Amino acid sequence: MLMNFIVKQLNADAQESGAVAETTATTNAPVAAPEVETAHDDFDWSIDKRNVATYSKEQKEKYDAVYEGTFKAVTDGELVKGLVVALTKTDVVINIGFKSDGLVSLNEFRDMPTLKTGDEVEVMVVEKEDREGHLNLSRKQARITRAWERIVEVHKTGEVITGTVTSKTKGGLIVDVFGMETFLPGSQIDVKPVTDYDQFVGKTMEFKVVKINETIKNAVVSHKALIESDIEAQRAEIMSKLERGQVLEGTIKNITDFGAFMDLGGLDGLLYITDISWGRISHPSEVLKLDQKLKVVVLDFDDEKKRISLGLKQLTPHPWDILPENIHEGSVVKGKVVNIEDYGAFLEIMPGVEGLVHVSEITWANTPINAKEFFKLGDEYEAKIVTLDKDNRKMSLSIKQMSEDPWSTIENKFPEGSRHTGLVKNITPYGVFVELAPGIGGMIHISDLSWLKRFNHPSEYTKVGSNIDVVILGIDKENRKLQLGHKQLEEDPWNALQDTFAVGSVHEGTVIRRDDKGGIVQLPYGLEGFAPNRHLVKEDGKAIGADETAQFMVIEFDRNEKRIVVSHTRLWEQAKVEEKEAVRKEARVEADKTKKAVKNIQNKVEKATLGDLGALAEIKEKLKQEEKQGGEGQEG
Repeated sequence: MLMNFIVKQLNADAQESGAVAETTATTNAPVAAPEVETAHDDFDWSIDKRNVATYSKEQKEKYDAVYEGTFKAVTDGELVKGLVVALTKTDVVINIGFKSDGLVSLNEFRDMPTLKTGDEVEVMVVEKEDREGHLNLSRKQARITRAWERIVEVHKTGEVITGTVTSKTKGGLIVDVFGMETFLPGSQIDVKPVTDYDQFVGKTMEFKVVKINETIKNAVVSHKALIESDIEAQRAEIMSKLERGQVLEGTIKNITDFGAFMDLGGLDGLLYITDISWGRISHPSEVLKLDQKLKVVVLDFDDEKKRISLGLKQLTPHPWDILPENIHEGSVVKGKVVNIEDYGAFLEIMPGVEGLVHVSEITWANTPINAKEFFKLGDEYEAKIVTLDKDNRKMSLSIKQMSEDPWSTIENKFPEGSRHTGLVKNITPYGVFVELAPGIGGMIHISDLSWLKRFNHPSEYTKVGSNIDVVILGIDKENRKLQLGHKQLEEDPWNALQDTFAVGSVHEGTVIRRDDKGGIVQLPYGLEGFAPNRHLVKEDGKAIGADETAQFMVIEFDRNEKRIVVSHTRLWEQAKVEEKEAVRKEARVEADKTKKAVKNIQNKVEKATLGDLGALAEIKEKLKQEEKQGGEGQEG
C-alpha cells in the first residue's frame, strides 16, 4: 500500500513538470478561445515514475485474498495447536500459523520442565490483536478450559478421577484436578470426622466430582463418596450372606446410653444394652470399650432398612439354666438391689438371676411400707428364698423371715396396759401410726391423743419422725395390730372438772375459732367449749369475734361425750330477768306492809267516825294502786 502511494506520487510530479514546459513553449502562439481546465486533470495515477502500472482493483482484491489465505483464521477464545519456535528467559514464542507469533509466560509451562523448540502445545487465543498489536495467547487458559470440559464429563459419567491436594482453605482443601483448582469440603474427606486438614496437603487421592457450577466454572469433589461406595458394596455382600444366629466379629465404634454400634467390616450393627449382659447394667461403658473387638451373634436384621440387631450375652448359657445346687427354696442368699417398684424390689443374686422381695415380705409389721423409701439401688440384703420357679425363671424372697416372727410372742414384750415410747412413722386423717420395734407397731386414733382438745387432723399434735409415749390398749394378734393410746397415760380430767364446770357456772374464755355454726372457746385448764352463734350475741346486738375474750356461762356439760356448751348471751339475758324479779319482790313487800298497817288500824278503831272513814278510804285506794302496780310488774 505504501509503495503504490509513492509510485503514484512520483508520476504526479513528472506530469506536473511536463505541463509547465508545454505551457511556456506556447506563450507566443496566437491566443485561442480560452478553455477552463483544472490542475493535473490529465494525471494518470496508475503509472509510477518508472512508468510501471499498478494492479487493478479486481487484481488487488484477488491478491489480497491469496495473501490472507496464507494465514490461519482464528477467533478470540479459540483453542489451537501451536509450535514452540523459540524460548527466552521469561517467555515461550509460539507459532500458531497466524500473521504473527505469540508470547506465553514461561511460568505457564512449569509442569513441562523438558519443553524445547519444536514441541507442540495447545494454547488459547485470548486476543488476536491487543492494544499494541500483539497476538495474546495463554496455555493456562487452555488447560483450564480443557480441564473444565473433562470435569463436566466425569460429573455426568461418575468416573473416578485422581487429584492432588495443593493447599488448605476455610472449610476444606483445594485439589488440583486436570490442572484446575476444585474444592474438597471437610465433610467430604472421610466418613469419619476430620479435624487435621494439614495431613492431606500434598497427597494424591482419588475423588468423585459431586457438584459443578457452570456459571462460575466451579467444581466440588468428594473422597468420602468413594469410601461410602466401597462400604455400600461391602454391606451388600455381607447382607446377602447374613443369617439369624450367625456369629460375627466386630469392632465397637461408638457407645451410647442405649447400646453400642459395631463395625462388622463395612456394615454397622447395634448391640442393645439389654443384650450385652445377662445381668443388669446401667450403661454399656461399664463392660465395653471403644475399638474393642468382640464376637457377637446376629439376632435379627432388616434388608430394607439395613439394620442388624446383635447380641453378646446370647453366646453364653442363661444363668437360670445353670443355677448352682445351693440355690433352692429355704436357702439364704445375698443380693444387690437392681430395681425398685411400688410393689417391691428386685435383688440380683447372680448376673441374670433376680428375685423379688414383695412389700409384704420386708417386715413383720402390718403397717403399709413404701418400697421406694425402704430400698436404695445398689444396697445389699440377705434374704430367704420363699419360692423358686426355674421354668418361668421367677424367685420370691423374704427379708422378714430372716428373723423370728415377733407377733408370735407379742404378749411377752408388749402386754396390754404396758407403756412404751415409739416413733411416728405415718399420719393419716384418722390417726397416727407408731413403730415400737422393727415389725411391731400400732395406731393411735385421733380421739385418743388428748382428753381435753379436739383436733381436725393429727398433724396438729405430732409430726412424722417424732417420738411419742403410748400405752397398749389392745392386741389383735391375728391381724398383727396394736391399739395404742396417748391420752390414757393420764387420768381422765373430765371426772374432776365436772364440779368446776357445772351448768350455770361462769368462766372467762377466748374465742379461738369461728365457723358457720358458732365458735370454739378456750376455757381454763386447757378445756375447749362450743358456743352456738345465737349464744355469741352481746347486749348491744353485735357478735363476739375471733380472738375476743368475754365471760361465758356453762349451759351444758357432757362428760361422756367430752362436750361443753357455753353462752355469753345467757349472762346478760339472765341479768335482765333477775332485775325484773327484784322489782316485783320489792312491790310485793310494800303491799304486804300496807295490808298489815290497814289491819292494825281496823283492830284499834272500834267505831268509825266520818274522819276515820275518810282515812280508811284513802288507805284502801292506796292499797289498790299498789296491788295494781304489783300485778303489772308481775306480767312484765
